[in-house]
Amino acid sequence: MQEERQAVTALSPPNRLDKYQKSLSGARRALRNNPNMAMGLSILILASILAIFASQIGNVGGRDPSKSAAFDRLESPSTAFWFGTDGIGRSIYSRTIHGTRLSLRVAASVVAITMITGAILGTLTGYYSRVDDIIMRFMDGLMAIPGFLLALSLVALVGPSVLNVVIAISVADTPGIVRIVRSSVLSIKEQQFIDAAKAIGASPFRILFRHVYPQLVGPMIVQGSYIFAVAILSEAGLSFLGAGVPPHIPSWGNIMGENRLYMQVAVWTVFFPGLFVAITVLGINLVGDGLRDNLDPRLRRRA
Repeated sequence: MQEERQAVTALSPPNRLDKYQKSLSGARRALRNNPNMAMGLSILILASILAIFASQIGNVGGRDPSKSAAFDRLESPSTAFWFGTDGIGRSIYSRTIHGTRLSLRVAASVVAITMITGAILGTLTGYYSRVDDIIMRFMDGLMAIPGFLLALSLVALVGPSVLNVVIAISVADTPGIVRIVRSSVLSIKEQQFIDAAKAIGASPFRILFRHVYPQLVGPMIVQGSYIFAVAILSEAGLSFLGAGVPPHIPSWGNIMGENRLYMQVAVWTVFFPGLFVAITVLGINLVGDGLRDNLDPRLRRRA
């Protein structure tokens, strides 16, 4: 009887718990085999913790990010001011920690918008040739303008705000993901399993959601990590030039932009927010490289 139970268990389809455990073991194996990805993921987890608990971590010692003190102008890093103070006495530490929340929120919003928009437009252009020329010529027109200059022009046109920065960066980054999705769909729709689905009478809607979209998950995840990093840099660049988020909202970019005049006498006012930008983008790139290595079958076989 015990052997029969084991045979039935082996032949029965895996349940959700088995699939979850298999996915979890695969993720552990991927992190163990790729220490760079593990380090990048650790950086992202730490940045997320700082963003979530910015109000508690950033206000250590009662230093609100918008609180200024004339007698504490340009104080160097010390036990009282861990990252020093800026030109009007605000804590660089508090403003940098709160800037983590803004930068990650803007980048996550940009990734969500570009992924959804890119998946829809890329699928339409790749699967339906009638709309290909219309949409792709518009995308080509957007790609003819450098992405940062396009975002800068859009923000200058509609005015600086967090929402406008998200929309401007999303518009600048969407053409790239549209082209990637389109090229993938063009390749997938020529496969034999698509012809078989059409032969049995499957509707285009069912073909797209059952057969095409699952094949796009890997390339879109890898591209999403790249867009996440670019969005952080774009937001910092726009805010540094004064065309990003309003000055009263802490952001890595506007912290560096407001204090660039003091850089020669108080380098800490620019160094610490710039360091946070560099480390965060490095972590995202490490995770993106690891995802590419694990999601690309050719690279996985080579390893």
